[in-house]
Amino acid sequence: MSTPAGAAVPQAPAGAAPAAAVPAAVPPAAVPAAPTAAPLCENCGAALTGRYCAACGQRREPPVHSLWHFLTVAFEDVTHADSRLWSTLAALAFRPGFLTHEFLNGRRARYLPPVRLYLVLSVLFFLCASLSRPQVLQLSTSDSGVPQAARLVPLERANDIPGSSARPGESPAERNARECAMINFAGPLNPAMRKACLRIRSDNARSFVAAMRHNLPRTMFVFLPLLAGIMMLFYWRPRHYYVEHLLLLLHNHAFVFLVLPLAWGLDALLPFAAGWVDFAVFVYLVWYMYRSMRTVYGQGRALTLAKLTALSLLYFVFGIVMFVLNFAYSALTLDTA
Repeated sequence: MSTPAGAAVPQAPAGAAPAAAVPAAVPPAAVPAAPTAAPLCENCGAALTGRYCAACGQRREPPVHSLWHFLTVAFEDVTHADSRLWSTLAALAFRPGFLTHEFLNGRRARYLPPVRLYLVLSVLFFLCASLSRPQVLQLSTSDSGVPQAARLVPLERANDIPGSSARPGESPAERNARECAMINFAGPLNPAMRKACLRIRSDNARSFVAAMRHNLPRTMFVFLPLLAGIMMLFYWRPRHYYVEHLLLLLHNHAFVFLVLPLAWGLDALLPFAAGWVDFAVFVYLVWYMYRSMRTVYGQGRALTLAKLTALSLLYFVFGIVMFVLNFAYSALTLDTA
């Protein structure tokens, strides 16, 4: 019933307790969903928040179910590449000194590590080199041991050019013993070198060539650090760290290991243009070394060219020294190889 206008609204007596308020309806609280268990790393058991484990770095991936998946994982494990492989090879082939400059400036995750890049390409290089036809230096000597002629021949044809004429009634073993007896080294290595000579002559140097090839990667591991130490003398002011020179040498030699097999392949496919291909590769190699030094060290053209010339001469000299050491080591260790 409505209240007439002007009518007084009855008031609660003074001192009376106010009427109890009726509580509003409260909606029922939403029941929280059960938390989903985070996947765990199969290597260390830590919780995974992404593709890689934050604790140990292992990548999260499903078990191997097919041969293709296995081959894909194996290839990626060998190169640790993903998309980095192709970007690294492109930069290595066409941007001299770029990878070294990027590594020294802290931009490393997008490219393959220098040592791994060098190792992978060196394995491929020496594998390709082992498939080529080896050649040996044949010396024709007189009966007194005086060299008369020298030429490079394929290893399988080495028997066609004897060292010296066999004497009447002399067997091949007796001739080998006579020729190896001409070796005369001062010091305690003389008996060992004569013994190595007999071993080399016995199988036409096949085991010796194999030992030389086997020891060549080890020789390079000694040669590169030695050359990096020499480069410190050329870049004394402004001074550079030893590792900077070693990184540049690793990248430059990885480039050589990449280019030379490609050049060999072009020579085989285009034998009529092999001379031009070899000349172009040589020019590109020289320019590449020059440009890489300018990129990494930032010096002028004339100074860089002068240092490149001096380093090339030292590279040649020390290369011969390392070759002789490899020659001697391979010959002396034939019995234990």
